[in-house]
Amino acid sequence: MEKIEYNEKLTESLSEHYQEILTQIGEDPKREGLLKTPERVSKAMQFLTQGYHQDPDAILKKALFHEEYSEMVIVKDIEVYSMCEHHMLPFFGKAHVAYIPNGTIVGLSKIPRVVDTYSRRLQVQERLTIEVRDCIQRVLNPKGVAVVIEASHMCMQMRGVQKQNSTTTSSAFTGLFLKNDSTRKEFINLVQAKLH
Repeated sequence: MEKIEYNEKLTESLSEHYQEILTQIGEDPKREGLLKTPERVSKAMQFLTQGYHQDPDAILKKALFHEEYSEMVIVKDIEVYSMCEHHMLPFFGKAHVAYIPNGTIVGLSKIPRVVDTYSRRLQVQERLTIEVRDCIQRVLNPKGVAVVIEASHMCMQMRGVQKQNSTTTSSAFTGLFLKNDSTRKEFINLVQAKLH
């Protein structure tokens, strides 16, 4: 990922709000360990939400190539770090993305970048899964796209039901992955296989 440029005015404004939040929860923002915390949290939030300022379609379009390859292409175990929009707590896990080219392939590094772009917004896992699928379908126009995301949600593990070992799996398919059971099964088998 490219280095993020922090907006000074935004950093200052958010820092003031985080200083007030520290006071409201009963902390002393003048305590040594908290002196720079508002600024650090402000920059962390800008980093964690930088996807709002990135165009995933443009990311893919930078590396499109004509190729007659027509078998499944899978990028699996893409690390996902996002924030639940309901509690602004992290969820994290892995994304597995496949597509079947229709005359166009994309540079492999662009697929994780698309996942990062959508992940670095306030999210729900279900929408994230669909957004990644739809972006690849829209830009590459492949014969099919498959996306599976497996994630652990801090809003379930740290608070609420407090189920530390629970994970959530979401999936979204288009084209041949939707219409053809054997294509979908091949994808699932390859995602589960330890080939390396």
